[in-house]
Amino acid sequence: VQLQASGGGLVQAGGSLRLSCAASGRTSSSYTMGWFRQTPGKDREFVAAMWRSSGYQYYADSVKGRFTISRDNAKNTVSLQMNSLKPEDTAVYFCAGANGVILSQIRIAQAYSSWGQGTQLTVSS
Repeated sequence: VQLQASGGGLVQAGGSLRLSCAASGRTSSSYTMGWFRQTPGKDREFVAAMWRSSGYQYYADSVKGRFTISRDNAKNTVSLQMNSLKPEDTAVYFCAGANGVILSQIRIAQAYSSWGQGTQLTVSS
């Protein structure tokens, strides 16, 4: 499965932006999709994920209440609606996917086998 992310850009603090990720190839009901972000010199950080096709959503504490992950299983896409953006949300955002991710590892980057190319989000103060 290949992932293609889009939607990054420059936005002012307090603004909103929506990231999208399209998966090419067939994904099964056990396919978990999520978003991570990375800033220079730091490890990739978990942002949000939707576990398999269950609809259960998981968020990093830093984005809870501001970001919403959604998934269209028919279209093989996952989106991240980001509201009330802060300068500290500035990062390269990556979508990720994998079959068979167990729930206890949903926040761990190494659990994901497929990665999109990354899309830059810059939030200005």
